[in-house]
Amino acid sequence: MSTATVAGTTGEDRSDYTREESRSIRRRSLRLLGSLVAPLRWQLALAALVLVISTALRVAGPALIAYGINTALPQVVSDANWMPTIMIVAVYLVAGIGGAALIGWYAVVAARLTQAVMLDLRKRIFLHTQRLSLEFHESYTSGRIISRQTSDLDSIRELLDGGLNELVSGILYGAFTLVALLLIDWRSGLVLAVAGVPLYFLMRWFYRNSQRAYRESRVVSAKVIVKFVETMTGIRAVKAFRKEPRNDEEFGDLSGKYRDVNMRSLRLFGTFEPGMMAVSAFAVAAVLLWGGLRIEAGVYEIGTLLAAVLYVRNFFSPLQEVAMFLNSYQSATAALEKVSGVLEEEPTVPDPAKPVDLWEARGHVEFRDVVFGYSDDRTILPHFSLDIPAGQTVALVGTTGAGKSTLAKLVSRFYDPTRGQVTLDGVDLRALHPKDLRRAIVMVTQEAYLFSGTVADNIALGKPDATLDEIKAAARAVGADAFIERLPEGYGTDVNKRGGRVSAGQRQLISFARAFLADPAVLILDEATASLDIPSERQIQNALQTLLADRTAIIIAHRLSTVAIADRVLVMEHGEIIEDDVPDVLIAGTGKFAKLHAAWRESLV
Repeated sequence: MSTATVAGTTGEDRSDYTREESRSIRRRSLRLLGSLVAPLRWQLALAALVLVISTALRVAGPALIAYGINTALPQVVSDANWMPTIMIVAVYLVAGIGGAALIGWYAVVAARLTQAVMLDLRKRIFLHTQRLSLEFHESYTSGRIISRQTSDLDSIRELLDGGLNELVSGILYGAFTLVALLLIDWRSGLVLAVAGVPLYFLMRWFYRNSQRAYRESRVVSAKVIVKFVETMTGIRAVKAFRKEPRNDEEFGDLSGKYRDVNMRSLRLFGTFEPGMMAVSAFAVAAVLLWGGLRIEAGVYEIGTLLAAVLYVRNFFSPLQEVAMFLNSYQSATAALEKVSGVLEEEPTVPDPAKPVDLWEARGHVEFRDVVFGYSDDRTILPHFSLDIPAGQTVALVGTTGAGKSTLAKLVSRFYDPTRGQVTLDGVDLRALHPKDLRRAIVMVTQEAYLFSGTVADNIALGKPDATLDEIKAAARAVGADAFIERLPEGYGTDVNKRGGRVSAGQRQLISFARAFLADPAVLILDEATASLDIPSERQIQNALQTLLADRTAIIIAHRLSTVAIADRVLVMEHGEIIEDDVPDVLIAGTGKFAKLHAAWRESLV
């Protein structure tokens, strides 16, 4: 089996894409965005309608002012006729209040849309990353996954919540303003069109450079999060090896790079905004000059000039909002690239298309000419075959890297073999229904993980509908009942709160109780007693007799005291079985296991 480098497929650690790669990533991101908004198309249509009407009402203001100055006020002066002025004021107020009310409504509708999209996206990321195979999680660091679920989603939310609204309203407002200006004075509209040429090149320059800067920003941001999470997760190793000064230096360097890339982004905006203001000033000046000349010639009216100036100023005002959108857009685009990359990852251990049900598993495990490697150039198991009858306890021993844990991962179907088959009761694990597979095979590892919640909740992980009596019976069977009862609230103690903390050995006992309650046909113990002290291990030896009864068991252990309870011992080396027999026969021989056993006995003296 070939394991693809996840960072390579998602573009996680890169900011320099080829043109074709950029297009492919953009298409991938747009597909994701389209799938998110497709179920909300009617809400989008309502929001668009509200926005169009509110924008039209806002744009009508300068035209109404021009009519009032050019037509209504002269009637007041000449004929003392206030009716046109009152009508214009009334219409102006209605337009202003109506536009404001619709904008408020639009904000509520847009917020609902944003929250619906974010809820969908957040659930997708969580569900998909859970569904991905162990191969993905062993390649993709926890800090990067946290970055996808936190800072990247925040960037996308900011885009949808504010940036996209600013873009759409800015473009609509600018377009309506230009149309209104052309209707009341097409010559001033030509001035604005000419000013649009340098504005176009300015915005194009800003877009291209900010895109590159924000992509770099997302890469560096992810590295900062990864460094922080790894340091906090491994804080014991950090303190044990006095790694604080080196971590401070490395984190300082990353933080400095993050500051520098953000400063480049800010400098871009600091150039863009003054440039836009300069173009705006020249356009307003040109409209004023040309309008003044025409007023002097008697072919232009003051009200129309005032409206033209207001429209030109109003045209450039929303462009600042568009620039702010480009800021959030670049950040959100880079975040969307990362998120879409994760969501396009496919499980390397897919569920079967036509699953085979295995209601009552007996526990007969067989490896049929299995070839497996974590990469193309490194084979762990070359043409491996093994038959473990139902109910047999098999111990795997051997040096580190011999393939013992790999064998366990294949039986648990965390990975699939490159060639050959791993079967349970004659059924290929790749065809077995996932629920039957997880019910039939349980692995207990050295890293006994406890989830947030009570001790009882953690024991019932493999059987959520278990009663408290069943949970207590499982704990008694493995010798965990005594220390659990001494906890502040017994089985109801929260393992993550003060007073509920348990030692590594106690966590392992809880994991044994969890496995006992799940009652699998095949139980795998991968260095499961490594964290136990000698008294606890002796206690577990007795519990294991109960735990392993009437089920197939695969025990991987360096402590040969654990191996002694096995029906059969397999000695592995370089992915092959070099010895296979009952413990007493191997101990009495002269092979690898006999030497290991003799060395272990000497260490106890």
